[in-house]
Amino acid sequence: MFRRLYEWTLRWAGSRHAPAALGVVSVIESSVFLVPAEVLFVPMVLSRPEKAMQYALIASVGSVVGGILGWLLGFYLFDLLAGPVLEFYGKMDSFEALRDSTGDGAILLMLVTSGAVHLPPMKVVTILAGVIAFNLPLFILAAIVARGGKFFALAWALRRYGPAVVAVIERRFTLVVGFGLAALLMGYVATRVM
Repeated sequence: MFRRLYEWTLRWAGSRHAPAALGVVSVIESSVFLVPAEVLFVPMVLSRPEKAMQYALIASVGSVVGGILGWLLGFYLFDLLAGPVLEFYGKMDSFEALRDSTGDGAILLMLVTSGAVHLPPMKVVTILAGVIAFNLPLFILAAIVARGGKFFALAWALRRYGPAVVAVIERRFTLVVGFGLAALLMGYVATRVM
């Protein structure tokens, strides 16, 4: 089942609609969506490595725009929209704990860690930044550095080592899926604990 899904994703990632889908996923992932943009970004770069930097730009801009939307949700519409979103994802308790102990330095650190490894989830950090009225220009700059840095570094690595990565995935598919599922499980447990 996972091999078919992997092959389907690689085929779809090469379609002419993939860049638009990546932009949309990048925007909503930073403000309300649970699935990271890398799920689409990585297969797209592997499918079309010559467009790696273009895809990194799309994902970075989309992610920063999504972060701004999350900030606006927190600043203007927390009670009406953002609160129910956090409740839906079961993140309200971790959000409340973060809000009570957060200052500007903590927001900057969380932007970097969530931008790089999704801990805490980006949507929680963007909404929290809006709720505490974190400086918006500084927020945008930090998001550009964190998200852009990650997507461009990942694009470079995939473009440089992509064929080797694809060969390993093809040869050791079951092992790669096992490690991927273990990483997802650990990420899920870590976000539930936070």
